[in-house]
Amino acid sequence: MAYYIFVTGGVLSSLGKGVASASVASLLEEQGLRVNLQKLDPYLNVDPGTMSPYQHGEVYVTEDGAETDLDLGHYERFTSVVMTKRNNITAGKVYYNVIKREREGGYLGATVQVIPHITDEIKSLIRELDRDCDVLVVEVGGTVGDIEGLPFLEAVRQLSMEVGKNRVLFIHTTYVPYVKTAGELKTKPTQHSVKELRAIGIQPDIILCRSEFELPEGIKEKIALFTNVDKSAVISAKDVEYIYEVPLLFKEQGLDRLICERFSIPYRHVESKWEKVVHILKSAREEVKVALVGKYVSLKDAYKSVVEALNHGGIANGVRVRIIWVDSERCEEELLEEASGILVPGGFGERGTEGKVKALSYGRLSKKPTFGICLGMQLMCVEFARNVLGLERANSTEFDPFTPHPVIDIMENQKNIKELGGTMRLGSYACVLREGTKAREIYGREVVYERHRHRYEFNNTYREAFEANGAVFSGLSPDGRLVEIMELKDHPWYMGCQFHPEFKSKPFEPHPLFVSFIGACLKAKAQ
Repeated sequence: MAYYIFVTGGVLSSLGKGVASASVASLLEEQGLRVNLQKLDPYLNVDPGTMSPYQHGEVYVTEDGAETDLDLGHYERFTSVVMTKRNNITAGKVYYNVIKREREGGYLGATVQVIPHITDEIKSLIRELDRDCDVLVVEVGGTVGDIEGLPFLEAVRQLSMEVGKNRVLFIHTTYVPYVKTAGELKTKPTQHSVKELRAIGIQPDIILCRSEFELPEGIKEKIALFTNVDKSAVISAKDVEYIYEVPLLFKEQGLDRLICERFSIPYRHVESKWEKVVHILKSAREEVKVALVGKYVSLKDAYKSVVEALNHGGIANGVRVRIIWVDSERCEEELLEEASGILVPGGFGERGTEGKVKALSYGRLSKKPTFGICLGMQLMCVEFARNVLGLERANSTEFDPFTPHPVIDIMENQKNIKELGGTMRLGSYACVLREGTKAREIYGREVVYERHRHRYEFNNTYREAFEANGAVFSGLSPDGRLVEIMELKDHPWYMGCQFHPEFKSKPFEPHPLFVSFIGACLKAKAQ
Protein backbone atom coordinates (compact mmCIF):
# COMPACT_ATOMS: atom_id res chain seq x y z
CA MET A 1 0.00 0.00 0.00
CA ALA A 2 1.28 3.46 -0.90
CA TYR A 3 1.82 6.45 1.33
CA TYR A 4 -0.56 9.33 0.62
CA ILE A 5 0.16 13.05 0.37
CA PHE A 6 -2.93 15.24 0.02
CA VAL A 7 -2.37 18.80 -1.19
CA THR A 8 -5.16 21.27 -0.41
CA GLY A 9 -5.50 24.98 -1.06
CA GLY A 10 -6.88 27.90 0.89
CA VAL A 11 -7.46 31.67 0.83
CA LEU A 12 -7.74 31.94 -2.97
CA SER A 13 -7.30 30.00 -6.20
CA SER A 14 -4.31 29.99 -8.57
CA LEU A 15 -1.79 29.50 -5.78
CA GLY A 16 0.15 26.92 -7.78
CA LYS A 17 -1.01 23.72 -6.08
CA GLY A 18 -0.28 21.84 -9.31
CA VAL A 19 3.34 23.01 -9.48
CA ALA A 20 3.70 22.40 -5.73
CA SER A 21 2.34 18.85 -6.05
CA ALA A 22 4.58 18.14 -9.04
CA SER A 23 7.59 19.56 -7.20
CA VAL A 24 6.94 17.37 -4.15
CA ALA A 25 6.61 14.30 -6.37
CA SER A 26 9.80 15.20 -8.23
CA LEU A 27 11.80 15.52 -5.01
CA LEU A 28 10.51 12.15 -3.79
CA GLU A 29 11.38 10.59 -7.15
CA GLU A 30 14.92 11.86 -6.65
CA GLN A 31 14.90 9.92 -3.38
CA GLY A 32 14.41 6.76 -5.42
CA LEU A 33 10.70 6.40 -4.66
CA ARG A 34 8.07 5.40 -7.21
CA VAL A 35 5.51 8.19 -7.31
CA ASN A 36 2.15 8.83 -8.92
CA LEU A 37 -0.10 11.89 -8.90
CA GLN A 38 -3.81 12.56 -9.15
CA LYS A 39 -5.93 15.71 -9.51
CA LEU A 40 -9.40 15.92 -7.93
CA ASP A 41 -11.48 18.65 -9.58
CA PRO A 42 -14.74 19.77 -7.90
CA TYR A 43 -16.55 21.03 -11.01
CA LEU A 44 -19.52 19.11 -12.42
CA ASN A 45 -18.23 18.80 -15.98
CA VAL A 46 -17.25 15.18 -16.62
CA ASP A 47 -14.00 16.52 -18.09
CA PRO A 48 -12.75 19.93 -19.25
CA GLY A 49 -12.99 19.00 -22.93
CA THR A 50 -15.97 21.26 -23.66
CA MET A 51 -14.90 24.12 -21.38
CA SER A 52 -13.63 27.45 -22.70
CA PRO A 53 -9.90 28.05 -22.17
CA TYR A 54 -10.91 31.34 -20.56
CA GLN A 55 -12.68 29.28 -17.89
CA HIS A 56 -10.14 26.56 -17.40
CA GLY A 57 -6.88 27.18 -19.26
CA GLU A 58 -5.60 24.54 -21.66
CA VAL A 59 -6.99 21.02 -21.91
CA TYR A 60 -4.15 18.55 -21.39
CA VAL A 61 -4.40 15.27 -23.32
CA THR A 62 -2.97 12.00 -21.98
CA GLU A 63 -1.56 9.05 -23.92
CA ASP A 64 -4.84 7.17 -23.58
CA GLY A 65 -6.87 10.10 -24.95
CA ALA A 66 -8.30 11.63 -21.76
CA GLU A 67 -9.01 15.37 -21.81
CA THR A 68 -7.77 16.56 -18.43
CA ASP A 69 -6.78 19.47 -16.23
CA LEU A 70 -3.61 21.39 -17.17
CA ASP A 71 -2.00 20.40 -13.85
CA LEU A 72 -1.46 16.91 -15.28
CA GLY A 73 0.93 18.60 -17.67
CA HIS A 74 2.97 19.80 -14.68
CA TYR A 75 2.92 16.28 -13.26
CA GLU A 76 4.36 14.79 -16.46
CA ARG A 77 6.91 17.57 -17.01
CA PHE A 78 8.29 17.32 -13.46
CA THR A 79 8.36 13.52 -13.10
CA SER A 80 8.76 10.34 -15.13
CA VAL A 81 5.10 9.36 -14.61
CA VAL A 82 2.85 8.93 -17.68
CA MET A 83 -0.63 10.23 -16.92
CA THR A 84 -3.85 8.41 -17.86
CA LYS A 85 -7.58 9.06 -17.52
CA ARG A 86 -7.38 7.70 -13.96
CA ASN A 87 -5.14 10.60 -12.89
CA ASN A 88 -7.87 13.25 -13.19
CA ILE A 89 -11.14 12.82 -11.29
CA THR A 90 -13.94 15.39 -11.52
CA ALA A 91 -17.08 15.75 -9.45
CA GLY A 92 -18.97 15.26 -12.71
CA LYS A 93 -17.33 11.89 -13.24
CA VAL A 94 -17.97 10.84 -9.62
CA TYR A 95 -21.67 11.80 -9.68
CA TYR A 96 -22.09 10.28 -13.16
CA ASN A 97 -20.68 6.93 -11.93
CA VAL A 98 -22.89 6.92 -8.83
CA ILE A 99 -26.11 7.89 -10.64
CA LYS A 100 -25.42 5.35 -13.40
CA ARG A 101 -24.91 2.63 -10.79
CA GLU A 102 -28.11 3.64 -8.99
CA ARG A 103 -30.10 3.44 -12.24
CA GLU A 104 -28.71 -0.05 -12.85
CA GLY A 105 -29.83 -1.17 -9.38
CA GLY A 106 -26.33 -1.32 -7.98
CA TYR A 107 -27.31 0.01 -4.57
CA LEU A 108 -30.11 -2.51 -3.98
CA GLY A 109 -32.78 0.06 -3.15
CA ALA A 110 -30.69 2.09 -0.68
CA THR A 111 -31.12 5.86 -0.39
CA VAL A 112 -28.15 7.22 -2.33
CA GLN A 113 -26.41 10.04 -0.47
CA VAL A 114 -23.24 12.12 -0.55
CA ILE A 115 -22.04 10.16 2.48
CA PRO A 116 -21.32 7.30 2.03
CA HIS A 117 -21.94 6.79 -1.71
CA ILE A 118 -20.23 9.83 -3.25
CA THR A 119 -17.34 9.75 -0.79
CA ASP A 120 -16.94 5.97 -1.27
CA GLU A 121 -16.73 6.48 -5.04
CA ILE A 122 -14.06 9.17 -4.59
CA LYS A 123 -12.04 6.91 -2.30
CA SER A 124 -12.36 4.03 -4.77
CA LEU A 125 -11.05 6.17 -7.64
CA ILE A 126 -8.12 7.36 -5.52
CA ARG A 127 -7.19 3.85 -4.40
CA GLU A 128 -7.08 2.61 -8.00
CA LEU A 129 -3.69 4.35 -8.21
CA ASP A 130 -2.04 3.30 -4.95
CA ARG A 131 -1.05 -0.21 -6.06
CA ASP A 132 1.90 0.54 -8.31
CA CYS A 133 3.68 3.34 -6.45
CA ASP A 134 5.38 4.06 -3.14
CA VAL A 135 3.85 7.53 -2.73
CA LEU A 136 0.63 8.89 -4.23
CA VAL A 137 0.37 12.70 -4.33
CA VAL A 138 -3.26 13.80 -4.57
CA GLU A 139 -4.06 17.43 -5.34
CA VAL A 140 -7.51 18.49 -4.18
CA GLY A 141 -8.71 21.24 -6.51
CA GLY A 142 -10.61 24.31 -5.44
CA THR A 143 -10.34 26.31 -2.23
CA VAL A 144 -11.17 25.15 1.30
CA GLY A 145 -14.56 26.59 2.19
CA ASP A 146 -16.09 26.15 -1.27
CA ILE A 147 -19.22 24.02 -1.04
CA GLU A 148 -18.44 21.92 -4.13
CA GLY A 149 -15.13 20.75 -2.66
CA LEU A 150 -16.57 19.39 0.59
CA PRO A 151 -17.24 15.80 -0.63
CA PHE A 152 -13.61 15.50 -1.76
CA LEU A 153 -12.23 16.82 1.53
CA GLU A 154 -14.54 14.51 3.47
CA ALA A 155 -13.43 11.57 1.32
CA VAL A 156 -9.71 12.20 1.93
CA ARG A 157 -10.40 12.70 5.66
CA GLN A 158 -12.09 9.30 5.75
CA LEU A 159 -9.29 7.73 3.73
CA SER A 160 -6.68 9.00 6.19
CA MET A 161 -8.54 7.21 8.98
CA GLU A 162 -8.91 3.99 6.98
CA VAL A 163 -5.28 3.59 5.90
CA GLY A 164 -3.82 4.95 9.14
CA LYS A 165 -2.56 8.43 9.91
CA ASN A 166 1.06 7.25 9.82
CA ARG A 167 0.63 6.64 6.08
CA VAL A 168 -0.97 10.01 5.29
CA LEU A 169 0.40 13.55 5.14
CA PHE A 170 -1.58 16.74 4.51
CA ILE A 171 0.04 19.75 2.83
CA HIS A 172 -1.99 22.95 2.83
CA THR A 173 -1.13 25.74 0.39
CA THR A 174 -2.10 29.25 1.48
CA TYR A 175 -1.43 32.87 0.62
CA VAL A 176 0.45 35.31 2.82
CA PRO A 177 -0.28 38.78 1.39
CA TYR A 178 2.00 41.77 1.70
CA VAL A 179 0.07 44.91 2.67
CA LYS A 180 2.08 47.73 1.18
CA THR A 181 0.60 50.55 3.27
CA ALA A 182 1.41 48.70 6.48
CA GLY A 183 4.71 47.32 5.19
CA GLU A 184 3.81 43.89 6.60
CA LEU A 185 3.16 40.30 5.59
CA LYS A 186 -0.23 39.25 7.02
CA THR A 187 -0.86 35.77 8.44
CA LYS A 188 -4.57 36.12 9.22
CA PRO A 189 -5.82 34.64 5.88
CA THR A 190 -3.66 31.57 6.51
CA GLN A 191 -4.94 31.24 10.07
CA HIS A 192 -8.57 31.34 8.91
CA SER A 193 -7.93 28.93 6.04
CA VAL A 194 -6.39 26.34 8.37
CA LYS A 195 -9.21 26.90 10.85
CA GLU A 196 -11.69 26.09 8.06
CA LEU A 197 -9.75 22.93 7.20
CA ARG A 198 -9.56 21.79 10.81
CA ALA A 199 -13.31 22.35 11.22
CA ILE A 200 -13.93 19.52 8.76
CA GLY A 201 -11.47 17.22 10.52
CA ILE A 202 -8.20 17.75 8.66
CA GLN A 203 -5.10 18.98 10.48
CA PRO A 204 -2.38 19.98 7.99
CA ASP A 205 1.11 18.63 8.65
CA ILE A 206 2.90 21.11 6.39
CA ILE A 207 1.94 24.65 5.35
CA LEU A 208 3.18 25.98 1.98
CA CYS A 209 2.98 29.75 2.11
CA ARG A 210 2.78 31.53 -1.24
CA SER A 211 4.04 35.08 -1.03
CA GLU A 212 5.86 37.77 -2.97
CA PHE A 213 8.71 37.52 -0.46
CA GLU A 214 10.51 34.91 1.61
CA LEU A 215 8.88 34.57 5.02
CA PRO A 216 10.87 35.97 7.98
CA GLU A 217 11.39 33.64 10.94
CA GLY A 218 8.93 35.65 13.05
CA ILE A 219 6.14 35.13 10.50
CA LYS A 220 6.90 31.40 10.34
CA GLU A 221 6.72 31.18 14.12
CA LYS A 222 3.36 32.98 14.16
CA ILE A 223 1.88 30.72 11.48
CA ALA A 224 3.18 27.63 13.28
CA LEU A 225 1.63 28.76 16.57
CA PHE A 226 -1.82 29.46 15.12
CA THR A 227 -2.00 26.44 12.81
CA ASN A 228 -0.62 23.84 15.22
CA VAL A 229 2.31 22.76 13.02
CA ASP A 230 6.04 22.73 13.71
CA LYS A 231 7.93 25.82 12.54
CA SER A 232 10.14 23.66 10.32
CA ALA A 233 6.95 22.57 8.52
CA VAL A 234 6.07 26.16 7.52
CA ILE A 235 7.58 26.36 4.05
CA SER A 236 8.08 29.64 2.24
CA ALA A 237 6.92 29.44 -1.41
CA LYS A 238 7.98 32.86 -2.64
CA ASP A 239 7.42 33.99 -6.22
CA VAL A 240 10.14 32.77 -8.60
CA GLU A 241 11.07 33.61 -12.17
CA TYR A 242 10.80 30.03 -13.46
CA ILE A 243 8.55 27.27 -12.14
CA TYR A 244 11.52 24.87 -12.30
CA GLU A 245 13.02 26.72 -9.34
CA VAL A 246 10.21 25.52 -7.07
CA PRO A 247 11.62 22.02 -6.32
CA LEU A 248 14.96 23.62 -5.37
CA LEU A 249 13.18 26.17 -3.18
CA PHE A 250 11.41 23.36 -1.33
CA LYS A 251 14.55 21.23 -1.09
CA GLU A 252 16.54 24.11 0.43
CA GLN A 253 13.97 24.29 3.24
CA GLY A 254 14.06 20.54 3.86
CA LEU A 255 10.59 19.65 2.59
CA ASP A 256 11.73 16.32 1.10
CA ARG A 257 13.49 15.42 4.36
CA LEU A 258 10.35 16.30 6.37
CA ILE A 259 8.23 13.98 4.25
CA CYS A 260 10.73 11.11 4.44
CA GLU A 261 10.95 11.47 8.23
CA ARG A 262 7.15 11.47 8.54
CA PHE A 263 6.92 8.19 6.61
CA SER A 264 10.07 6.69 8.23
CA ILE A 265 11.76 6.51 4.83
CA PRO A 266 15.60 6.80 4.89
CA TYR A 267 16.63 10.18 3.49
CA ARG A 268 19.40 10.32 0.88
CA HIS A 269 21.60 13.33 0.09
CA VAL A 270 21.35 13.67 -3.68
CA GLU A 271 22.12 16.49 -6.06
CA SER A 272 18.91 17.68 -7.65
CA LYS A 273 18.53 17.43 -11.42
CA TRP A 274 16.85 20.85 -11.30
CA GLU A 275 20.16 22.56 -10.55
CA LYS A 276 21.30 22.19 -14.16
CA VAL A 277 17.97 23.28 -15.64
CA VAL A 278 17.76 26.42 -13.51
CA HIS A 279 21.42 27.22 -14.15
CA ILE A 280 20.86 27.20 -17.92
CA LEU A 281 17.73 29.34 -17.62
CA LYS A 282 19.41 31.86 -15.33
CA SER A 283 22.81 32.04 -17.04
CA ALA A 284 21.77 32.05 -20.71
CA ARG A 285 23.12 35.24 -22.25
CA GLU A 286 21.23 35.06 -25.51
CA GLU A 287 17.49 35.47 -26.03
CA VAL A 288 15.28 34.55 -28.95
CA LYS A 289 11.85 36.04 -29.53
CA VAL A 290 8.95 33.89 -30.69
CA ALA A 291 5.63 35.37 -31.78
CA LEU A 292 2.83 33.17 -30.45
CA VAL A 293 -0.28 33.96 -32.50
CA GLY A 294 -3.52 32.92 -30.78
CA LYS A 295 -6.95 34.11 -29.78
CA TYR A 296 -6.63 33.33 -26.06
CA VAL A 297 -3.48 35.40 -25.44
CA SER A 298 -5.14 37.34 -22.60
CA LEU A 299 -5.05 34.09 -20.58
CA LYS A 300 -1.56 32.65 -20.84
CA ASP A 301 -2.61 29.33 -19.23
CA ALA A 302 -4.57 28.56 -22.41
CA TYR A 303 -1.19 27.78 -24.01
CA LYS A 304 0.64 26.47 -20.94
CA SER A 305 2.20 23.37 -22.49
CA VAL A 306 3.26 25.27 -25.62
CA VAL A 307 4.98 27.93 -23.50
CA GLU A 308 6.82 25.31 -21.45
CA ALA A 309 7.83 23.34 -24.56
CA LEU A 310 9.30 26.54 -26.04
CA ASN A 311 11.28 27.00 -22.81
CA HIS A 312 12.49 23.40 -23.08
CA GLY A 313 13.65 24.10 -26.64
CA GLY A 314 15.49 27.12 -25.24
CA ILE A 315 17.16 25.03 -22.52
CA ALA A 316 18.37 22.54 -25.15
CA ASN A 317 19.85 25.40 -27.20
CA GLY A 318 21.26 27.26 -24.18
CA VAL A 319 19.09 30.35 -24.73
CA ARG A 320 16.16 32.10 -23.08
CA VAL A 321 12.91 32.24 -25.04
CA ARG A 322 10.88 35.41 -24.88
CA ILE A 323 7.32 35.09 -26.12
CA ILE A 324 5.67 37.96 -27.97
CA TRP A 325 1.94 37.48 -27.52
CA VAL A 326 0.08 38.31 -30.72
CA ASP A 327 -3.73 38.51 -30.67
CA SER A 328 -4.86 36.71 -33.83
CA GLU A 329 -7.90 38.98 -34.14
CA ARG A 330 -5.57 41.93 -34.75
CA CYS A 331 -2.27 40.28 -35.75
CA GLU A 332 -0.05 43.38 -35.89
CA GLU A 333 2.68 42.76 -38.46
CA GLU A 334 5.24 44.81 -36.52
CA LEU A 335 5.10 42.18 -33.74
CA LEU A 336 5.79 39.44 -36.29
CA GLU A 337 8.73 41.47 -37.62
CA GLU A 338 10.19 41.79 -34.13
CA ALA A 339 10.24 38.02 -33.60
CA SER A 340 12.81 35.52 -34.86
CA GLY A 341 10.14 32.85 -35.31
CA ILE A 342 6.35 32.43 -35.46
CA LEU A 343 4.23 29.78 -33.76
CA VAL A 344 0.51 29.26 -34.38
CA PRO A 345 -0.92 26.83 -31.77
CA GLY A 346 -4.07 24.72 -31.75
CA GLY A 347 -7.60 25.90 -31.09
CA PHE A 348 -11.24 25.59 -32.07
CA GLY A 349 -13.71 27.98 -33.68
CA GLU A 350 -13.58 30.57 -36.45
CA ARG A 351 -12.68 33.65 -34.38
CA GLY A 352 -9.14 34.82 -35.12
CA THR A 353 -8.47 32.32 -37.90
CA GLU A 354 -7.91 34.94 -40.61
CA GLY A 355 -5.30 36.62 -38.42
CA LYS A 356 -3.53 33.28 -38.07
CA VAL A 357 -3.63 32.80 -41.85
CA LYS A 358 -2.09 36.26 -42.23
CA ALA A 359 0.71 35.37 -39.77
CA LEU A 360 1.40 32.11 -41.58
CA SER A 361 1.55 33.90 -44.92
CA TYR A 362 4.04 36.35 -43.43
CA GLY A 363 6.14 33.46 -42.10
CA ARG A 364 6.16 31.67 -45.45
CA LEU A 365 7.09 34.73 -47.49
CA SER A 366 9.61 36.21 -45.04
CA LYS A 367 11.36 32.83 -44.63
CA LYS A 368 11.16 33.13 -40.83
CA PRO A 369 10.98 29.82 -38.92
CA THR A 370 7.26 29.07 -38.66
CA PHE A 371 5.61 26.31 -36.62
CA GLY A 372 1.93 25.35 -36.90
CA ILE A 373 0.38 23.00 -34.35
CA CYS A 374 -2.96 21.22 -34.98
CA LEU A 375 -5.21 24.09 -36.15
CA GLY A 376 -1.97 25.91 -36.97
CA MET A 377 -1.09 23.17 -39.46
CA GLN A 378 -4.61 23.16 -40.91
CA LEU A 379 -4.43 26.91 -41.51
CA MET A 380 -1.00 26.47 -43.10
CA CYS A 381 -2.78 24.28 -45.64
CA VAL A 382 -5.55 26.87 -46.09
CA GLU A 383 -2.98 29.65 -46.64
CA PHE A 384 -1.00 27.51 -49.10
CA ALA A 385 -4.15 26.62 -51.05
CA ARG A 386 -5.24 30.25 -51.32
CA ASN A 387 -1.93 31.98 -51.99
CA VAL A 388 0.20 29.34 -53.74
CA LEU A 389 -2.38 27.22 -55.56
CA GLY A 390 -4.68 30.19 -56.19
CA LEU A 391 -7.76 28.41 -54.85
CA GLU A 392 -10.01 31.32 -53.93
CA ARG A 393 -12.05 30.89 -50.73
CA ALA A 394 -10.16 27.71 -49.80
CA ASN A 395 -10.93 26.94 -46.17
CA SER A 396 -11.74 24.36 -43.54
CA THR A 397 -15.34 23.20 -43.43
CA GLU A 398 -15.17 23.93 -39.70
CA PHE A 399 -15.26 27.63 -40.60
CA ASP A 400 -16.97 27.63 -44.00
CA PRO A 401 -19.21 24.59 -44.65
CA PHE A 402 -19.84 25.85 -48.21
CA THR A 403 -16.25 26.56 -49.24
CA PRO A 404 -15.60 25.53 -52.86
CA HIS A 405 -12.20 24.17 -51.79
CA PRO A 406 -12.45 22.25 -48.50
CA VAL A 407 -8.74 21.54 -48.07
CA ILE A 408 -9.50 20.69 -44.43
CA ASP A 409 -12.58 18.56 -43.82
CA ILE A 410 -14.11 16.14 -41.37
CA MET A 411 -13.72 12.45 -42.24
CA GLU A 412 -16.79 10.67 -43.65
CA ASN A 413 -17.01 8.13 -40.82
CA GLN A 414 -17.11 10.98 -38.27
CA LYS A 415 -19.99 12.95 -39.76
CA ASN A 416 -22.79 10.95 -38.15
CA ILE A 417 -21.41 11.17 -34.59
CA LYS A 418 -23.32 13.79 -32.59
CA GLU A 419 -21.85 13.67 -29.06
CA LEU A 420 -19.28 16.38 -28.39
CA GLY A 421 -15.80 14.90 -28.36
CA GLY A 422 -16.96 11.71 -30.07
CA THR A 423 -15.74 12.86 -33.48
CA MET A 424 -12.24 13.69 -32.29
CA ARG A 425 -8.98 11.86 -32.62
CA LEU A 426 -7.77 11.85 -29.03
CA GLY A 427 -4.59 10.44 -27.53
CA SER A 428 -1.53 8.74 -28.98
CA TYR A 429 -1.34 7.73 -32.65
CA ALA A 430 1.55 6.49 -34.79
CA CYS A 431 3.15 8.73 -37.41
CA VAL A 432 5.44 7.39 -40.15
CA LEU A 433 8.14 9.84 -41.28
CA ARG A 434 9.31 9.96 -44.89
CA GLU A 435 13.01 9.50 -45.48
CA GLY A 436 14.84 12.56 -46.76
CA THR A 437 12.52 15.06 -45.09
CA LYS A 438 13.23 17.62 -42.38
CA ALA A 439 10.82 15.87 -40.01
CA ARG A 440 12.71 12.57 -40.39
CA GLU A 441 16.01 14.39 -39.81
CA ILE A 442 14.66 16.10 -36.67
CA TYR A 443 13.25 12.95 -35.08
CA GLY A 444 16.02 10.63 -36.29
CA ARG A 445 13.70 7.66 -36.64
CA GLU A 446 10.95 6.34 -38.91
CA VAL A 447 7.97 5.93 -36.56
CA VAL A 448 6.93 8.25 -33.73
CA TYR A 449 3.88 8.38 -31.46
CA GLU A 450 2.23 11.71 -30.75
CA ARG A 451 -0.91 12.92 -28.97
CA HIS A 452 -3.86 14.31 -30.89
CA ARG A 453 -6.90 16.46 -30.12
CA HIS A 454 -8.81 17.42 -33.26
CA ARG A 455 -11.64 16.32 -35.55
CA TYR A 456 -10.73 17.84 -38.93
CA GLU A 457 -8.14 16.37 -41.30
CA PHE A 458 -6.33 17.32 -44.50
CA ASN A 459 -8.48 16.55 -47.56
CA ASN A 460 -6.50 14.08 -49.70
CA THR A 461 -8.21 15.34 -52.85
CA TYR A 462 -5.69 18.19 -52.78
CA ARG A 463 -2.59 16.19 -51.86
CA GLU A 464 -1.22 15.91 -55.42
CA ALA A 465 -1.65 19.64 -56.14
CA PHE A 466 0.09 20.57 -52.88
CA GLU A 467 3.06 18.29 -53.57
CA ALA A 468 3.41 19.55 -57.14
CA ASN A 469 3.87 23.08 -55.78
CA GLY A 470 6.49 22.55 -53.10
CA ALA A 471 4.59 21.11 -50.11
CA VAL A 472 5.97 17.95 -48.53
CA PHE A 473 3.77 15.64 -46.48
CA SER A 474 6.60 14.27 -44.39
CA GLY A 475 4.51 12.50 -41.76
CA LEU A 476 1.55 10.20 -42.46
CA SER A 477 -0.56 7.69 -40.55
CA PRO A 478 0.68 4.09 -40.97
CA ASP A 479 -1.98 3.41 -43.64
CA GLY A 480 -0.99 6.59 -45.50
CA ARG A 481 -4.50 8.05 -45.35
CA LEU A 482 -4.03 10.84 -42.80
CA VAL A 483 -1.58 13.72 -43.08
CA GLU A 484 0.33 14.25 -39.83
CA ILE A 485 3.13 16.64 -40.83
CA MET A 486 3.49 19.18 -43.64
CA GLU A 487 6.65 21.11 -44.50
CA LEU A 488 7.89 23.24 -47.42
CA LYS A 489 10.81 22.41 -49.69
CA ASP A 490 11.99 25.98 -50.29
CA HIS A 491 11.80 27.30 -46.72
CA PRO A 492 14.50 27.09 -43.99
CA TRP A 493 11.96 25.95 -41.35
CA TYR A 494 8.23 25.92 -42.12
CA MET A 495 6.47 22.97 -40.55
CA GLY A 496 3.00 22.07 -39.37
CA CYS A 497 1.92 19.01 -37.40
CA GLN A 498 -1.60 17.73 -36.87
CA PHE A 499 -0.73 16.50 -33.37
CA HIS A 500 0.29 18.34 -30.18
CA PRO A 501 4.03 17.77 -29.58
CA GLU A 502 3.98 20.14 -26.59
CA PHE A 503 2.25 17.47 -24.48
CA LYS A 504 5.32 15.21 -24.60
CA SER A 505 8.02 17.79 -23.91
CA LYS A 506 9.94 17.91 -20.61
CA PRO A 507 12.81 20.10 -19.40
CA PHE A 508 15.09 17.03 -19.36
CA GLU A 509 13.60 15.52 -22.52
CA PRO A 510 12.71 18.48 -24.76
CA HIS A 511 10.59 17.61 -27.76
CA PRO A 512 12.77 17.41 -30.91
CA LEU A 513 10.44 19.66 -32.92
CA PHE A 514 10.73 22.45 -30.35
CA VAL A 515 14.50 21.98 -30.08
CA SER A 516 14.82 22.26 -33.85
CA PHE A 517 12.42 25.21 -34.07
CA ILE A 518 14.26 27.25 -31.42
CA GLY A 519 17.57 26.31 -33.07
CA ALA A 520 16.21 27.66 -36.37
CA CYS A 521 15.02 30.85 -34.62
CA LEU A 522 18.50 31.30 -33.14
CA LYS A 523 20.05 30.89 -36.59
CA ALA A 524 17.55 33.34 -38.11
CA LYS A 525 18.34 35.89 -35.42
CA ALA A 526 22.07 35.69 -36.21
CA GLN A 527 21.53 36.40 -39.91
